[in-house]
Amino acid sequence: MTPQQRGGSELGRFLHARRDQTAPGDVGLTVGAGTRRTPGLRREELATLAGVSVDYYTRLERGKENRPSPAVVDALARALKLTEDEHHHLRSLAAGAADFGPMPTAPQRTVQPQTRLLLEALRPYPAYVISRTLDLLAVNPSTLALVAGISDWPAEQRNIARYLFLHPAARKVFADWDNQAVSAVARLRAVTATEPDARDLSALIGELKAESSYFAELWERYEVKGRRQDGQKVFRHPDAGTITLSYQSLLIEGSPGQRLGVFTAEPGTADHAAIVQLDGVADPRAGQPTVESAN
Repeated sequence: MTPQQRGGSELGRFLHARRDQTAPGDVGLTVGAGTRRTPGLRREELATLAGVSVDYYTRLERGKENRPSPAVVDALARALKLTEDEHHHLRSLAAGAADFGPMPTAPQRTVQPQTRLLLEALRPYPAYVISRTLDLLAVNPSTLALVAGISDWPAEQRNIARYLFLHPAARKVFADWDNQAVSAVARLRAVTATEPDARDLSALIGELKAESSYFAELWERYEVKGRRQDGQKVFRHPDAGTITLSYQSLLIEGSPGQRLGVFTAEPGTADHAAIVQLDGVADPRAGQPTVESAN
């Protein structure tokens, strides 16, 4: 099924969303006294800024044109003042729109035994393996002790985006829950640039849109954000209190896009003591292998 048959393309929907969210004043245009029917830029305004015809841009947005040149993509990115992540996403969408190959299959969820041993060796620090769609494929007991409540779910249902939007404990556990939620949606949106027809991704997005009106709202914003490799996160654990941890995310070579994540704290600090405490009471069975999922 082509993008036209599905009612437009991801490329067109992304352009439409960004156009709607770009005010004329943001790009140096003066708004006249007349009433505007669109909250953002008109098609003709964006086309003029990008140096393309209105007809060509309209066909792009409606999914009737699927092969914009790199120069046109870059011109649109400049006109919309896209961030680096959004510009990269637009390029990926343009490349994907021109390729109507067979529907891709979801990558295997199997985590290598050596990686599982590494998770155990990293205790007491919480460590986990996460998929491109934010599935927790493997964890050590410290991780499930830290992310309070996620162990309520079967291993195959543990997904960071699902936890953020559907688990009642998530808003309490993450001190900056809203930022975490926006980032999770933006990362899933980025995956659609290269895998718009992936069944596992579509199923997850469909579930979250049906179960969470806020997810659905964020999804329609078409915001894109690259994955940060390091930083800090603040957890509010019901037993251990507020814990501030540094994190590192590393791509696992030879895997289908899996990443290793680790939370750490300086020895001798209260945060480190809290991690040691949580690891000490963690269920040792919590790190058992995740079952293989037939997505």
